Amino acid sequence: MHIAEGYLPPLHAAAWGVAAAPFVVHGVRALTREVKAHPESTLLLGASGAFTFVLSALKIPSVTGSCSHPTGTGLGAILFRPPIMAVLGTITLLFQALLLAHGGLTTLGANVFSLAIVGPWTGYGVYRLLRRSGVPLMVAVFFGAFVADLSTYCVTSVQLALAFPDPSSGFVGALAKFGGIFALTQIPLAVSEGLLTVLVMRLLSQSSKGDLARLGVLLPGKKKEAVVR
Repeated sequence: MHIAEGYLPPLHAAAWGVAAAPFVVHGVRALTREVKAHPESTLLLGASGAFTFVLSALKIPSVTGSCSHPTGTGLGAILFRPPIMAVLGTITLLFQALLLAHGGLTTLGANVFSLAIVGPWTGYGVYRLLRRSGVPLMVAVFFGAFVADLSTYCVTSVQLALAFPDPSSGFVGALAKFGGIFALTQIPLAVSEGLLTVLVMRLLSQSSKGDLARLGVLLPGKKKEAVVR
C-alpha cells in the first residue's frame, strides 16, 4: 500500500497528512506515558515496531504507484492498542521512505493514515469484539491481524480512487478497479499475516507471559485465557 513518492496530487497528499497528524500526536502522548509508567515495555515495543518494519518491507508490485505486502500492525495494536501503533507505524514508514525508497515523504501522511491508523484501529476493534464474544484468544488474534491488513488496502484503494477517478465511471469505478487488483494479492497475504501473528503471539505467551498479563492480553498465570481491555 506504500503510495510512491510524488504520486498523489499535492492537495491530496497535504489533506491526508493533516488527517493523520492528530492520531500521531495522540499516539506520541500514549507512548510516552507507557514508557514512563512501564520501562520494561521498551523491548516489546521495539519488537512490535520491528515486526511491522520487516513485514511491510516485503513488497510485491501491484497497482501503479503502489504495492502489496503484509502490514504487521495487528500485533502491536493488540499488545499496546492503536494509538501507540500509530507512532510505531509512522516511524516504520518514515524509515522505509528514507532508507528503502519504499513510499515517500510527500505521501507519508496518506500511508500513515492507511497503515498506521485505520489498520490498527479496525484490527483491534475486531479483536476486541471477538474476545467479548468469548472467541478463543488465538482466533481473535488471527482475525485482528487479518482485518488490520485488509482494511489498510481498502483505505489505499479509496485514496487512489479519490486522486484518480475513472474517466467514465468516476470514483466508484476507480475504487472497484483498484480494490479488485489489490484483492488478488492481498487476501492471501492477509491470511498469511494472520497465521504468522498467531505464531508470534504463541511464542510471546511462553517467553513474555508476565508482560502479556500486565498488558491485559493474558490472565495472570494462564497462557490461553485473555481478558478484554
